[in-house]
Amino acid sequence: MVRSVRHIVFSLAVSLATAGATHAQQPQHTTEAPSVIDGPQSAKAAAPLMNNDSVLRMHAAGLDDALITQTVNTQPGRYDTDPDSLIALKKAGLGDAVLTAMTNKARRQLTNISPEPIELSPVNEIGVYYKDGHGKWVMMDSEPVHVKSGGFVKSTLTHGIIKEDRNGVVSGRESKLLLPRPIEFLIFAPEGITASEYEVLRFRLNSKDREFRVLTGGVIHSTGGAQRDDVKFTPEKVAPRTWKFSLERDTPGAEYGILPPGTGNVTNGGKIYTFAISE
Repeated sequence: MVRSVRHIVFSLAVSLATAGATHAQQPQHTTEAPSVIDGPQSAKAAAPLMNNDSVLRMHAAGLDDALITQTVNTQPGRYDTDPDSLIALKKAGLGDAVLTAMTNKARRQLTNISPEPIELSPVNEIGVYYKDGHGKWVMMDSEPVHVKSGGFVKSTLTHGIIKEDRNGVVSGRESKLLLPRPIEFLIFAPEGITASEYEVLRFRLNSKDREFRVLTGGVIHSTGGAQRDDVKFTPEKVAPRTWKFSLERDTPGAEYGILPPGTGNVTNGGKIYTFAISE
């Protein structure tokens, strides 16, 4: 009887011990987020760019030129291909195919660089402009000009081109536009024309008109001969087909005009942009 009781107690103890061990093996519930485990499931880091050293290491490891060339062509890389670098690669035993692939990749890197943005012209209509007191470019009105031979005419023959002084005449003694000094001007020229082909002129006043003398026939701003009425100006290109120049505070008060190219070679139908500077 005592033996039977002992057997029951022992069996119960064994059962409790087994149940405790099983419970200890069950995972415990938790509210914490699982930690990231490094390994195949982790995000793979981006491969570094290929460079000259990468190519040299591949060659030193015994990889043939065909495989290195393929790698250069298909993998992102940045290579130094100046003469000294290419000589060093060649001396290290790299073949021409590898050097060509590296050079082509470097050339594509240079040509894919975005160019500097081209500044756009502040105006979009052919003409001559002045800057008003608010910093805005205002197109100048033009007046008809009649160009004729006469007065002090001097003809010369140079390289088969006949050049002569001609007088330009604009009706009326005064321009409608009076500007204070200094004055900023803007020329937006036709395609193929430069600002150096324009002329800034100071008028001579007559009783009923304004007159100027220029040299025509293919030479602009020439010297010699009868006194001419050109005013020196220095245009600066600021955008395609667009030039700026200024007349400073020491510019004399007078009537002026800006003559587009070609007008001095016609007898009728020409134009000139006119303005005045007060004394």
